[in-house]
Amino acid sequence: MDLASIRSAYRRYARYYDRVFGPVFAPGRHVAMEMLNQKPGQRILEVGVGTGLSLPDYDPRTRVVGIDISPEMLDIARDRAERECPEGQVEDLLVMDAEALEFPDNSFDSIACMYVASVVPNPDRLISEMRRVCRPGGDILILNHFASRNPVLRGLEKGLRPLSKLVGFRPDMDLDTLPDHEGFQRLAVHNTNLFGYWKLVHYCNGTDDEGGSDDAAAVKTAAAR
Repeated sequence: MDLASIRSAYRRYARYYDRVFGPVFAPGRHVAMEMLNQKPGQRILEVGVGTGLSLPDYDPRTRVVGIDISPEMLDIARDRAERECPEGQVEDLLVMDAEALEFPDNSFDSIACMYVASVVPNPDRLISEMRRVCRPGGDILILNHFASRNPVLRGLEKGLRPLSKLVGFRPDMDLDTLPDHEGFQRLAVHNTNLFGYWKLVHYCNGTDDEGGSDDAAAVKTAAAR
């Protein structure tokens, strides 16, 4: 995976993304929005905002900044924000590399990263950058397809790996490759979308002075694989 192949893939997808992928990915987006909207008034970064399908679902009191590597996808997102979102809710929609975020430290209260982790070349760098720009105690939600534990499906996913550059994502990314350690604790894993084939992973980015999300730190849901 590299930025050139990712841009090329999503340039092809841009015109058809909403019709082809929108309905399939909708359940996961709705779960993420329900979680984020429990804390209205936040400043949220959406990494990989794409065509902006999630933008109208944010609480009107929330301020949203969206980034994406695809200018073509962002053109559609800007039109959607202008038509469907309250004035001023969407602060900006920017072409930006998720592995090199151009924001100061602690810029956002929460971060949503939907259907991106298996797209970027270096997931560890993506997570490091999201942690940097998210305030201590903030929520980071990673929604993505992860490799199946079913041996037949897992074999098919590995067989598709050589096509990663063409399709624009890695089909065999393992959930276990995401971190789960002190200072970046995995609070829960929620099955979403078709047969739980996609999962939403909820992290707390350390703690703030008031404990942030520590009251939820004891809650950890095992993912059905």
